[in-house]
Amino acid sequence: MASASIVKQVDIRNRRASFEYSFLETYTAGIVLTGTEIKSVRQGKVNLQDAYCLIHGEELFIRQMSIAVYTEGTHYNHEPLRDRKLLLTKREIRRLAEKLKDQGLTMVPIRMFTNERGFAKVDIALAKGKKLFDKRDSIKERDVEREMQRERY
Repeated sequence: MASASIVKQVDIRNRRASFEYSFLETYTAGIVLTGTEIKSVRQGKVNLQDAYCLIHGEELFIRQMSIAVYTEGTHYNHEPLRDRKLLLTKREIRRLAEKLKDQGLTMVPIRMFTNERGFAKVDIALAKGKKLFDKRDSIKERDVEREMQRERY
């Protein structure tokens, strides 16, 4: 009797990043996780709020991403805030490194999800920080959109 395994889709978003930054380019990267980390990710216990990406040598890492400790884990459980390696091609990493030399650009994770095969992926964006008046514009646009939604009902 063949049973199709149903993998629960995980979709965790960093909503604060879209308020703080304007995105120039986005990339989808794989992420290297341990066994207890992927189990916590599948439970949705991830916080991308303070996370950022950096290039060290020719490798890309994500820092300050909190994956909660797996409750059923043993003494082999993972460190919640450790640096995790992201998987992109060398060409993409070199292109990102070149663009990061510009002033005011950074890389932020905007979304973490699992694909249809159950692998964890991270969408990262090359971003530029918004000024205060840009943030006010974002708030105004959001309020106008909300008002339009209310009028429809």
